[in-house]
Amino acid sequence: MKRTAATTVTDTSPDPETEEVPQTEEPREPREPSESEESEESGGHEEPHGDGEDAGNGETEEATGTTGASPRRPRWLRVLAGVLTVALLATGATLFVKGQRLRDTPATSNHALTDTEATDRVTGEVGSALSKVFSYGPRSTAATKETAKRVLAGKALQQYAALYGQVEKQAADQKLTLTTQVVHAGVTRLGTGSAHLLVFLDQVYEREGKAATTAAAQLSVTAELRGGRWVVVEITSR
Repeated sequence: MKRTAATTVTDTSPDPETEEVPQTEEPREPREPSESEESEESGGHEEPHGDGEDAGNGETEEATGTTGASPRRPRWLRVLAGVLTVALLATGATLFVKGQRLRDTPATSNHALTDTEATDRVTGEVGSALSKVFSYGPRSTAATKETAKRVLAGKALQQYAALYGQVEKQAADQKLTLTTQVVHAGVTRLGTGSAHLLVFLDQVYEREGKAATTAAAQLSVTAELRGGRWVVVEITSR
């Protein structure tokens, strides 16, 4: 029986292994201090964390702003490039039309401003023709009429023929002599086949037994190049 009791005593004695349980619980007790929890709750560590978030948000906003602005610049550039292209095309078309009009203006097509040789030629031939058809005598009316048929044409020849019938009779009856001299002839416009001139004439009338009479005349003349020579087609007194 004693042996059994001894065994019982030894069984109820504290076991070192069972005592380790409170030892493992004791290290958990340092979690009780509220300083670490208060420091966490007081936001001592949250302020830098919050600043980090703000900084992160700021960087995100800046990045967003940058990425948001980057597509706008190419869009504005594309719009601007399109507007400039349209403006340049419109300007080019306008300049082209104006250039065509400028090349087609009477000033640029007037060879009297650039071709001195052609201007001198038409001036000489027209001046000579007018001097001949407006010069006659009592015995030269027939020759003057034939000359007019060579140097006049169109409306000018018709007008001359209608008037010269009366002049021819007066020249024979009154012994009238008319001498015409071209004082100045200026080409106002010269094209490839037509010319407009302003001609100044001095005319001397002589009748047998009377003093000569001098008169001045100013004519607007239109001439055309026919068969290699200039022919007067219209005469208007000014």
